[in-house]
Amino acid sequence: MNNLHEINTFLLDMDGTIYLGDRLFDCTLPFLELLRRQNKRYFFLTNNSSRNKGAYLEKLTRLGVPVENDSVFTSGEATTIYLNAKKPGARVYLCGTPSLEAEFTEANFILTDREPDYAVLGFDQTLTYEKLVKLCDFVRAGLPFIATHPDFNCPVEGGFIPDIGAMLALVRASTGREPDYIVGKPNRGIIDALAQKYALSLSNMAMVGDRLYTDIAVGRNAGITSILVLSGESTREDLISSPVKPDYVFDDLSGIFEKIR
Repeated sequence: MNNLHEINTFLLDMDGTIYLGDRLFDCTLPFLELLRRQNKRYFFLTNNSSRNKGAYLEKLTRLGVPVENDSVFTSGEATTIYLNAKKPGARVYLCGTPSLEAEFTEANFILTDREPDYAVLGFDQTLTYEKLVKLCDFVRAGLPFIATHPDFNCPVEGGFIPDIGAMLALVRASTGREPDYIVGKPNRGIIDALAQKYALSLSNMAMVGDRLYTDIAVGRNAGITSILVLSGESTREDLISSPVKPDYVFDDLSGIFEKIR
């Protein structure tokens, strides 16, 4: 655990940390401005692989958050970095949205259902039964099987919709196999991919988020400082029973602001 003054890179969850739905927290802009004044880097980190960074950049800009193209890092982009380290230009059978398909194509992968090297499952809101049949056939045949993240549900206005974890349960029931590798939170793959892309040291990095089982868990799994904010999902009562404990707990980003100001 680092002293907060020693942290020079902050990885920020978005919903529940930076904003809630379409409401930007009052403490967000002062906190980000302080980081800029102190020459500290920050990235917005998300497990959602159904949209590329452009969609998040648009939302953050609309909410008044100053962002650059490299400010957002998704599990989809992290998966392309992971696979490029394994086999650049590989043939990939991808279950993903057109947005994720474009991300893989831009990373020079060949998307195909003929003799692929990998089967990859993303959060695919365009999923069809035909796609699932082909995915299960490849997984059952022993093809290396990668998932962008493990979330069972995705929060939306008014409730939840099934996320990739629900589809992984279906694939498991049909094939008897789990993914060979899951990239996104709480797994450290998403942190390692970001550190690799931007040549960052994990020793002075912190993960900030509102979920114990994803945001705080990925911090612990990657060996970086973890900071829980209580502005979203998790409560102080949740902390009592959680096997995963953060290094720091604050009501919201203003608590970090006061500590490092």
